[in-house]
Amino acid sequence: MTIDVLIADDQAMVRAGFGALLDAHEGIRVTGQAANGAEAVKLSARLDPDVILMDVRMPELDGIEATKRILGPSYPAAKVPRIIMLTTFDIDDYVYDALQAGASGFLLKDALPEDLVHAVRVVAAGDALLAPSVTRRMIAQFAAQKPRASHGAARLAELTEREREVLVLIGHGRSNSEIAATLFIAEQTVKTHVGKVLAKVGARDRVQAVIFAYDTGLVAPS
Repeated sequence: MTIDVLIADDQAMVRAGFGALLDAHEGIRVTGQAANGAEAVKLSARLDPDVILMDVRMPELDGIEATKRILGPSYPAAKVPRIIMLTTFDIDDYVYDALQAGASGFLLKDALPEDLVHAVRVVAAGDALLAPSVTRRMIAQFAAQKPRASHGAARLAELTEREREVLVLIGHGRSNSEIAATLFIAEQTVKTHVGKVLAKVGARDRVQAVIFAYDTGLVAPS
């Protein structure tokens, strides 16, 4: 299956470079480019991309607001895309807010070419881009600065003890295989627990689960 990608960045050279790189890989096709957030919202609704590379800071409409609109309930397109936030710096409060809005991860603009391609494939497959440890560090840092979410307590109470253990390990960035080894259970069992955790806490993916774990205080920033 071909992965359709929309690139949203106010720098023409960045759009051209990322576009050429992605188009050169089998199974990935860049279907559109946007120079600002407002254009990204319009093109996303018209082109129905699988993945959007979204710059955080853009004129007219920044990346976080564009992400909120694209992933909001009034989004008119046939399918909801996965969004990867692009940022120049590894710590950016805009990125944390974008992750809360439903973005599937973030990538530094100076990342290696293979990392960009990998990121597109990962989120297109429905996974969250949590591999870089800086993602967890960023979430922890900004979660510590924000008031603890009281609305999450009821959802947290719905989890079984085992599901809470799994959520804690997700919050620490552990993979399914690592969780299985830690809890001495089968990886397939972990996948079942993860699915139940995401459903009960209302998370779209593991990034959302990590944010929930920090926001509710289940995992403390270190």
